[in-house]
Amino acid sequence: MQRTKWPFVLISISLFLISCQSQPKADPTYVAEINEWHQKRVERLKTETGWLNLAGLFWLQEGQNTFGSDTKNHLVFPEKAAPFLGTLILKHGEVELQPNSKVEILQNNQPVKKMTLINDNEKNTTVLNYGDLRWFVIKRGVRYGIRLRDLKHKLLDEFKGIERFAIDESWKVKALFEKYDPPKKIFIPDVTGNKNEAECFGAYVFEKDGKNYRIEPTGRLTGKSMFLVFGDATNRKSTYGGGRFLYLPVPDENNEAIIDFNKAYNPPCVFSPFATCPLPMEINILALEITAGEKNWGDAHH
Repeated sequence: MQRTKWPFVLISISLFLISCQSQPKADPTYVAEINEWHQKRVERLKTETGWLNLAGLFWLQEGQNTFGSDTKNHLVFPEKAAPFLGTLILKHGEVELQPNSKVEILQNNQPVKKMTLINDNEKNTTVLNYGDLRWFVIKRGVRYGIRLRDLKHKLLDEFKGIERFAIDESWKVKALFEKYDPPKKIFIPDVTGNKNEAECFGAYVFEKDGKNYRIEPTGRLTGKSMFLVFGDATNRKSTYGGGRFLYLPVPDENNEAIIDFNKAYNPPCVFSPFATCPLPMEINILALEITAGEKNWGDAHH
C-alpha cells in the first residue's frame, strides 16, 4: 500500500509560508538603490586608493629609517622592491626622503631627488612609487608612519564581495537631532591606541522597538553628511568586533533626519591589518542588534 505524500507536502508548504513571513520586506526600487550603493562601495575598495591593496604599515623612528626589500633595512618592503630604495629621515615632525641614487623613485611619473614629504593630514599628500608599489607618510597622533600599497596585491583577485544582512526598510529610522551649543569636545579612540580629539555638534536620538537610542556623530552641520562609528550587539558575532561605519544626513529645518542602517559598512581594518581605524566611543555602542548593512568579512573577528 502506497503511503500518501500529503503530510510532507503540507509541512513543506507551512515551512515555506513561515519563511516568507520572516523575510524582511522592502520596496523593489529601494532594494535596487541599496544594491547600487553597495556595488559602488565594493568598486571603491578595488581602486588604487581603496583598502584591498594595503601591503604594509611602518612606524618611523626619529632620525634615519632605511627602506627597501633587503632585511637589513629598518623598513622591509616586499620582495618586488629594490633591496635599498633609500632613507627616510624623521626630524621634528618632518619627513625627508633621500633616495638611493641607483634606483628610480617616482612622484607623478617623474623621478625624485631629496625632498620633504607632505603627510596625509595635509593637502597634496606626497605619493611615491616604485613599480607596483605606492607609499606615503601618515600621521596618527604624534607618530609618523609609511603606508604602503601594492597595486597587484593578491587580495584584489581573491576578494569576492561582502556578505550583507537582508535589506530591510524597518532599519530606516527617523531621528531627532539635539544640537550642542557650544559644540562638545569628544575623543575618538583608534586601533593604534590613540585618542583623536574632535568636535561633536549634537546627538541623534531615535526609537527602535519601543526603546530610545542616542548616538553622537562627527562632522559639521554645514556639510551634507555626518560620520558615525558605532557598535552594536551583533559585533563579534555576525559583524566586525570593532564596530561599523555609517554616514548620516545633516538634520533638516525640523532637526530631523532619516538614518539608514542598511548602509552600515565595514571599517578598513576588516580587510587589512595595516589600517588605523577609529573605534566607537562608549556612547555609540548600542545595546541593540542592528541586523542591517554589511556583515563581517574573512577572519576579521577581533
